[in-house]
Parts: sequence; structure tokens; C-alpha cells
Amino acid sequence: MASKFITIESVSGGEKNRVKQDLKFKTNNFVWRIKFTAPLNPTTVNNKNLYVTSLNMAPLKTNIRYDTVNNYIEIEPLEPYTKNESYLLHVTNNVMSKKGQKLPNDITIQFKV
Repeated sequence: MASKFITIESVSGGEKNRVKQDLKFKTNNFVWRIKFTAPLNPTTVNNKNLYVTSLNMAPLKTNIRYDTVNNYIEIEPLEPYTKNESYLLHVTNNVMSKKGQKLPNDITIQFKV
């Protein structure tokens, strides 16, 4: 079994060294988990500020959950990814902490399942 189930193809926003894989099971419904260092304003955790698209920017239907105890967001696709097709995970700087701090840049991660 392969050690990596997705291929991170590129990361914009200067955060490449912070993108890591910790996968146990291979499915076509890879769930992204994004850890934050500060509690978030839950009204900014939504599908306008965090979303997945195909390379041609067609949006995928996703379910977004925010774990307030551990300060992470999960983005789960509601439709399976197509094998060997590239996708983009978008995290905009409109995601804010409870104190109103924003990410310094939008982050886009290009990946392939």
C-alpha cells in the first residue's frame, strides 16, 4: 500500500512547509483537516471562505465542520474525487480568528487523489 494517498502538486500563499499528510485509509472521499493556532470566528468558517474546486474552477459539494475544542476545520467532499484528476483546495484570508485576525494570504493547494 502506498504511503501517500494524495499528491500535493503545489501550494500558494507561502505555506508549503506546513502542508502534511497523515493518512490511514485510502478512499476517494479524502477529508481535509486544517489546524489553526488560535480559536476561529465560527461565522467565517463557511463554503465561501473554504472550498474545493476542479482545475477549471468547478466547485465540489462539501461539508465543512469546525472543531472548536481542537481548533481545526474539516472539509469533506459530498461527491467522490475522480482518480488522477487534479483539484484545488482554497482557504481564503477571510477565515478569521475570534480576535479578528486574518491569514496573511489566501492559500491554494493543488492536489491529486
